Amino acid sequence: MEISRNMKKKKRKPKKMIRSKGDTTFTIVNYLFFGLVTLICAYPFYYLIINSISNNELSSLGEIRFLPKQLHLENYKQVLQLDGLPLAAIVSVGRTVIGTACTVLASAFLGFIFTQEKMWRRQFWYRAIIITMYFNAGLIPMFITMKTLHLTNNFWVYILPAIVQPFNIILVKTYIESIPKSLQEAAEMDGANIVQVFFKVVLPNCTPILATVAIFSAVAQWNSFQDTLIYITDQKLYSLQYLLYTYINQANSLAQMVRNAGGSVANVASAATTQTPTSIQMTVSVIVVLPIMFIYPMFQKHFGKGIMLGAVKG
Repeated sequence: MEISRNMKKKKRKPKKMIRSKGDTTFTIVNYLFFGLVTLICAYPFYYLIINSISNNELSSLGEIRFLPKQLHLENYKQVLQLDGLPLAAIVSVGRTVIGTACTVLASAFLGFIFTQEKMWRRQFWYRAIIITMYFNAGLIPMFITMKTLHLTNNFWVYILPAIVQPFNIILVKTYIESIPKSLQEAAEMDGANIVQVFFKVVLPNCTPILATVAIFSAVAQWNSFQDTLIYITDQKLYSLQYLLYTYINQANSLAQMVRNAGGSVANVASAATTQTPTSIQMTVSVIVVLPIMFIYPMFQKHFGKGIMLGAVKG
């Protein structure tokens, strides 16, 4: 009898939680508010895309606001034929991939080293790196340093100055401190040295925070154009963002250049696809923004966990 009663108790469905009118109202308002915020954040990207694939004349008049009109892809075909764009894309992809990998590895190793109590003058070196977040020599001394090191007009000027990032080191260090020290102690008892402990024990357990650092670094590298403006005069090393900057400033002349690219009006499909300064700006902006928008979702699942555990010691 007791067994049958216990079975009946197990089969009972859990009671549904009764929500008050206040809870229901709060949930609805909450969803509406964050839905509105999402739309506000997404609309600028949507606006760029619909204007880049719509009638260029209507776009230049500001008549494309919510829905595209007279769809076409001629803008992308013509803009991608602009001089220097493919090479600039290669430079941007290269600096983003190599720079992100170097920054993640350096941040992970330095963050790990600064958790080791046996490190000589650990607090001094840690503070020496952190203080650079607040103080720097300035633009002119930085330029002189880069020129002295022969990094001007050099691809590595995109990579080397950005490898050590104090904020990323803080995140990784705090995250590693939350990992049980018994893992490292067990590895050391088995004969592992400090490098083996880092690569085989610590690094595999730091995926969330490393994904967070990778997002920060990739976005910064992809969006950067000021370093090209300061250190680079060789057109072969121009980044995509720098070309975007110059294209936007020279949209009028570029539109005329694209219209005259074929040497005759017959090469232009119609008035709807005739390039305008607005179409140049919109199309180049989409080309530059889309790659990083596709990369972020790949790391998004680790981002929340990484930034929370890396920012708060507990």
